Amino acid sequence: MKKKTKLLLGVTIMIAALGYLIYGGIREAAVYYITPTELKEKGTSAADRAFRLGGVVVPGSLTWEPQTIQLTFRLTDGKQEIAVRHTGSPPDLFKEGAGAIVEGRYANGNLFVANTILAKHSEEYRPPQAEQVQAKELYRTLIKPREGR
Repeated sequence: MKKKTKLLLGVTIMIAALGYLIYGGIREAAVYYITPTELKEKGTSAADRAFRLGGVVVPGSLTWEPQTIQLTFRLTDGKQEIAVRHTGSPPDLFKEGAGAIVEGRYANGNLFVANTILAKHSEEYRPPQAEQVQAKELYRTLIKPREGR
């Protein structure tokens, strides 16, 4: 083989290996969750497999037992509901009617046993009105010259 051919073959192998590593890293880092409808469609084939399940906490379904630190609730996507059980404290933003993603296993085809709860929050930011008034007043006092100076 010629020197140029060997070099071209080596560069091609290195580019292919680098491409494979990048593709694998992106696939691993991709955050994906399934909805309750998708989980119900999988049926028994989803049993005892790890998933991320996303939806909205059904209002009135949240039950907290402080003695056992057991939290039970239902997640919905508007079509289907899945019962979820979690042992441990929920995040501060976790509440009924709010979005949540749970990580865990779908046990026996009827209960999702979560080991992690990720609470979703609104991406819309609106500052409180009272704070705006206070900020304007503070700014006004900063630009007004003080007496005695």
